Amino acid sequence: MDGLTGLAAVVMIFGMPTAVLGMYTFYRVRKLRTEERLAAMQRGVTIPIEPDLSESARSRRYGILLVAGAVGYMLTFTILARFEPDALMATSFGAIPFTLGLGYFLDSALIRRDARAS
Repeated sequence: MDGLTGLAAVVMIFGMPTAVLGMYTFYRVRKLRTEERLAAMQRGVTIPIEPDLSESARSRRYGILLVAGAVGYMLTFTILARFEPDALMATSFGAIPFTLGLGYFLDSALIRRDARAS
């Protein structure tokens, strides 16, 4: 159990500052875009608003990300199982994001079908 505690400590030491830096970067980029838009509006320049993704496209994107992440997770633990047989049990937890991704794909297909029916 001591090895697991050490691993968790290392992950938290390196992961938390990275997450905070990522959030700050996202905030800063968003703020700069807003300031740029306001400055352009003051000069009288019209800036087209970027269209948001449709609900179907958003569901498809989440589905792709979840399925790809789940396949990568399961592949990683399958490779690790060659050296540590107990790691194969962790592979089964990849089924959770995999099925969520399939659900998003189904949602995307149903939204497109409903849009065509209307």
